[in-house]
Amino acid sequence: MKLLKNALIMDYKTKSYKLSNIYYENGIIQKILSEKEIEDLEYEEVIDAEGLYVTSGLIDAHTHLGMKGDSQGFEGIDHNEKNDPITPNMRAIDGINPQDITFVEALQAGITVVGSGPGSTNVIGGQYSCIKTHGTSVDKMIIKFPLAMKVAFGENPKKNYNSKSKTPITRMGIAALLRETIEKTFEYRNNHNRKYDAKLEAMLPVINREIPLKAHVHRGDDILTAIRIAKEFNLDMTLDHCTCITDILDDVLNEKYPLIMGPSLGARGKIELKGKSFKNVALVSEKRDICITTDAPVIPLEYLPICVGLAIENGMDEWKALEAVTINGAKVMKIDEKYGSLEEGKVADIVVWKRKPFVSVTSPKFVIAEGRNIEV
Repeated sequence: MKLLKNALIMDYKTKSYKLSNIYYENGIIQKILSEKEIEDLEYEEVIDAEGLYVTSGLIDAHTHLGMKGDSQGFEGIDHNEKNDPITPNMRAIDGINPQDITFVEALQAGITVVGSGPGSTNVIGGQYSCIKTHGTSVDKMIIKFPLAMKVAFGENPKKNYNSKSKTPITRMGIAALLRETIEKTFEYRNNHNRKYDAKLEAMLPVINREIPLKAHVHRGDDILTAIRIAKEFNLDMTLDHCTCITDILDDVLNEKYPLIMGPSLGARGKIELKGKSFKNVALVSEKRDICITTDAPVIPLEYLPICVGLAIENGMDEWKALEAVTINGAKVMKIDEKYGSLEEGKVADIVVWKRKPFVSVTSPKFVIAEGRNIEV
């Protein structure tokens, strides 16, 4: 049994700060208690949070963590299989390298769970994963696999296949290839005498609504095309990046698809990023629940708290901002029964901050991941 005492918990449910004591065992929170309630309990280890701010481990639902090795060049680039626009049979867990230094940096910054998967070069990029940021074997780090099927609209597939003089070189071509693959998957499922097809097998969980499409979309018309296709085939989907969503906000406010916004830090590296700003993140958060992403390594994952702070500085409610990198990400990845908040029965992913997080540039004093102390 372990005890983290004098923890000033940031409670998003009540939008308040609660000085509490967190009692955990075998990586699971057992109780959250007042000072009087802990007097008769026994512990093998006591950590004093000294009244500092405490949150659950942060979550980024859209990264390529471990799939594009830091400072490695071509040797470490494993997130895009660039010669075929339809690659649903690519599996993120076969390309993730847990020994990459970015895992250590992310964990030391308080990020304990991420979605990590293929990039956006292909129309269908492959199967996303949900993993912990600590461990040496990806097989032991998996929380959920497959998490989603990555698909991409807009400039990235166009640019890659235009250079190869190969479809798709237009947005029409992207949509057509995606529709064709989905149609083929329905036919494949209904054919009881079918011959094995690795690509269509990988797509079956999508049409069976077991996993969502994870749609890379920046421009407003690409967002609407993704929604159109998801509705045509009755598919689940998340809308990732949503850089220019304010152009069409009234058209999508009542849509059910979760929004993952970012990266909003850094320069506008291509024309479809014209709406890139933290003001837009704040604006959308007033209308819809959102997640905030770094799209690491586009923005290093360790800077996720800074992105949250910039969103708050640009008008985002601080509690909505906390939710955007904790419980909302857990809900989007459907792991919120165990992750995303400090509650009894959930995994003991706990961050004790040196100062109030997000309001100023700060870093954790220490991190607990599944009940294990992490050196920072």
